[in-house]
Amino acid sequence: MGEVEKRNARVIFHVDMNSFYASVEMAYDPSLKGKPLAIAGNPEERRGIIVTCSYEARKFGVKTTMPIWQAKKLCPNLIVLTPNFERYRKFSQKIFQTLRDYTDLVEPVSIDEGYMDITQSITKHPISIAKDIQSRLLKELDIPCSIGIAPNKFLAKMASDMKKPLGITVLRKRDISKILWPMPVSEMHGCGAKTTEKLNSIGIKTIGDLAKANEIQLKNLIGINGVRLKERANGVDSRKVDPESINDYKSIGNSTTLPRDISSQTELLSIIQSLARTVSARLKNKEVYTTNLAVTIRYKDRKTVTRSEKLKNPIRDEKDLYYQARHIFLKHWNGTPIRLLGITGNDLVEEQYGYKQLDLFTFEEDAKEEPLIETIEQLREKFGHDIIKKGIKVDSKDGQTNTSFNKDFLRKKL
Repeated sequence: MGEVEKRNARVIFHVDMNSFYASVEMAYDPSLKGKPLAIAGNPEERRGIIVTCSYEARKFGVKTTMPIWQAKKLCPNLIVLTPNFERYRKFSQKIFQTLRDYTDLVEPVSIDEGYMDITQSITKHPISIAKDIQSRLLKELDIPCSIGIAPNKFLAKMASDMKKPLGITVLRKRDISKILWPMPVSEMHGCGAKTTEKLNSIGIKTIGDLAKANEIQLKNLIGINGVRLKERANGVDSRKVDPESINDYKSIGNSTTLPRDISSQTELLSIIQSLARTVSARLKNKEVYTTNLAVTIRYKDRKTVTRSEKLKNPIRDEKDLYYQARHIFLKHWNGTPIRLLGITGNDLVEEQYGYKQLDLFTFEEDAKEEPLIETIEQLREKFGHDIIKKGIKVDSKDGQTNTSFNKDFLRKKL
């Protein structure tokens, strides 16, 4: 990076594995190398969905979330495999062990990408360190990666996406106006489809437009996140590389102490639905899905039990959380009066890995519901969650629902 801009500037790497699941399968079985390969939720079903695919498959137009039948139409010789998450986890652990050989400041953000702060660990030019990391991962694990080098996390993330596979890209603050600003806002990290649509509606088409936009207008349009996105567009990001952040959200839940001991199934299910609504909002806010749902019941005699079930698919929508929580509750409730209820999502996964193994029929059903769900969420954001509700309202003793699931319950699996 020249002289790393300033002597006191941070040097941040974003290390992103290329087509990770497919790369792991090729490393495990070298006969797959050079062939069009896809990992899909259910290869036996033509309606299964592509989770990821090799670059050889992408040349034919195969993409993530594409149905298998469509992918095979584009690429008749496509090899489709079932995900082997245990294998991917083992490779991921070895990858991050390798990264920690260079610095203790390594922050995994998902199974196949992470940040490194090498500011205090520089023994040679950052590009030489990046080449060394790439070379080791290829030689020792046979896994290709792209690396972005920048003075902060946002710019490093943007840089790592600019050249794949096996790219090393440096993005300095002084290069932002030339490299970043001409790009459409849809390509900006942290700017999803809905946000892009809103920004486009007020004439913000490029990252440069966003960098120069009016803060008040942005805040009115998309809330505090609008101000944050403008800062990012100007290359401002003060977030530290935090090795402990991977443990921040192992679980997200909500519980409530009831105003009286309740034994009415109708009332109890209404409370569970209210809890599901809150947990759903928190999961969406943290951009994660749950793969394991727990229900906690405290009876009038203060006996507390927690029961959990591993889910077939990652979930976070209110209706899915309610359906699963209702099932667990009715299975384990002994019928006696209840003092407290809680539900918690455990074993959380990042948004991009929370794919649902859809077939064409359920995909169509979900698509039909999207406009309604979006309208309801918009109304709740504008007028509050109580503007639209189901069942009856139950207030807790202190007029509030607990803001987080009681941690002593999380430790107990009775």
